[in-house]
Amino acid sequence: MDPCEAAILESSLRSFYRLFVSLPPLPAAFPGRMNVIDHVRDMAAAGLHSNVRLLSSLLLTMSNNNPELFSPSQKYQLLVYHADSLFHDKEYRNAVSKYTMALQQKKALSKTSKVRPSTGNSASTPQSQVMERLEDSRDKDKDAIAILDGIPSRQRTPKINMMLANLYRKAGQERPSVTSYKEVLRQCPLALDAILGLLSLSVKGAEVASMTMNVIQTVPNLDWLSVWIKAYAFVHTGDNSRAINTICSLEKKSLLRDNVDLLGSLADLYFRAGDSKNSVLKFEQAQMLDPYLIKGMDVYGYLLAREGRLEDVENLGCRLFNISDQHAEPWVVSGCHSFYSKRYSRALYLGAKAIQLNSNSVQALLLKGAALRNMGRVQEAIIHFREAIRLAPCRLDCYEGLIECYLASNSIREAMVMANNVYKTLGANAQTLTLLATVCLEDPVTQEKAKTLLDKALTQRPDYIKAVVKKAELLSREQKYEDGIALLRSALANQSDCVLHRILGDFLVAVNEYQEAMDQYSIALSLDPNDQKSLEGMQKMEKEESPTDATQEEDVDDMEGSGEEGDLEGSDSEAAQWADQEQWFGMQ
Repeated sequence: MDPCEAAILESSLRSFYRLFVSLPPLPAAFPGRMNVIDHVRDMAAAGLHSNVRLLSSLLLTMSNNNPELFSPSQKYQLLVYHADSLFHDKEYRNAVSKYTMALQQKKALSKTSKVRPSTGNSASTPQSQVMERLEDSRDKDKDAIAILDGIPSRQRTPKINMMLANLYRKAGQERPSVTSYKEVLRQCPLALDAILGLLSLSVKGAEVASMTMNVIQTVPNLDWLSVWIKAYAFVHTGDNSRAINTICSLEKKSLLRDNVDLLGSLADLYFRAGDSKNSVLKFEQAQMLDPYLIKGMDVYGYLLAREGRLEDVENLGCRLFNISDQHAEPWVVSGCHSFYSKRYSRALYLGAKAIQLNSNSVQALLLKGAALRNMGRVQEAIIHFREAIRLAPCRLDCYEGLIECYLASNSIREAMVMANNVYKTLGANAQTLTLLATVCLEDPVTQEKAKTLLDKALTQRPDYIKAVVKKAELLSREQKYEDGIALLRSALANQSDCVLHRILGDFLVAVNEYQEAMDQYSIALSLDPNDQKSLEGMQKMEKEESPTDATQEEDVDDMEGSGEEGDLEGSDSEAAQWADQEQWFGMQ
């Protein structure tokens, strides 16, 4: 989106926004008794836009799955509140889409209906003046904290408490952050983003749930909330398996089926668990439901790039830039395309741009860290991976990046300490076992330990690709090629992966199975046309076969009688064999 187009779109949206804000309030459905829409209204009036966005998204999904759950006027309100929250997040195209849906919904209402709740008094207050000053110092977190901290506790609005909580958390001040989030929940018990903030700071799920118990018992249509809190408590403790199961059960047993936020969470959890196939599948489902989806698309782009689907990554990046260039995700996706195209300087620039837009973007930090590492700037890379770990202590890929830096600088001891810490912190699962084994493989003294760890990992998850790759590497060192071939065939029985096909090709070459090795290299290149090692393996085989072919031709020339005929037949056969390969390459 060019700057001129963006300015026009934002101007139009501001007019749209003012139109909806100016409408008079809708009378409560149950006078004297708050319903869930009233809670959304209060949070919108308080300026808790991220909380409004989460709750309105879930409620709209429930409404879609049961059209009788809310009245037409309530559905209209939800759409407007959701659009407002998108507007405040600078997701302008998505906001236009939701405002348009709201106007369509409005047609279903009677002409006498009053259709927009008030968003509160807009007159200038001491708090609003403080907020204006804060806008000027948003990039200076310490100044922002000082300004907000100067407001007496009793005069702090939910919005001020929410901003303080986020700023404290970003600064690593956990105790005051927890206090501020709890204050938000005391004032607005359905502030879901505040709930996520508390869970991310290791507050127990049961304690958080107790703070919402009263509203769950008194407000209809909130029977799903306690399970939702339980699911995200598992997310923030790194229990990916139980988090996945809980969210899946939440989808099946409630009206939250096909909710974009839940699908995005599932995709991210599968990614964390090392299940790339299901992660990509859930991201694709979420995209189909919401073509303006931005959140999580940086991880999706990374997965596509890692699979060698660079054309898809490029298309995704273009689509995201058309939605908004004010978010980190499109920059990260384009950076992944550059990184896997080995344009590390450009990947570094794009990662830095993404961090500038969102300093809490873990994927941007990982991208920049990986680019710095591959450019030989290992110490700078370490800083970025450490910051990623601070922001996402349950994400294994953050630790993997840091450990790779340690190994690249021959700091095996530091790598071993870190891998052991991850193993103890996140538990003994296939991923942590494989990470620890990876470090053990670097030291001849710990080779047997690496073997034991990999066997444990593969017992837990026989299809875990990283464990299979490392076990194959160990078998290659021991020259146990037949065992390696059996391992790789078993792993490829239910999945297809470029690296596994390529390694199987290497093992088949080692046992002189050249034709099948060529087939495996071909499959690997069909999955990732940019896989240089597969291409090198295929070219090496061609060079090794060339002298043999020449010798055979000389022998044929010495033959009497049908020598020319034999030569031609041999040439035709060989030409046909390699023509297929040339045609295949031409198709890439």
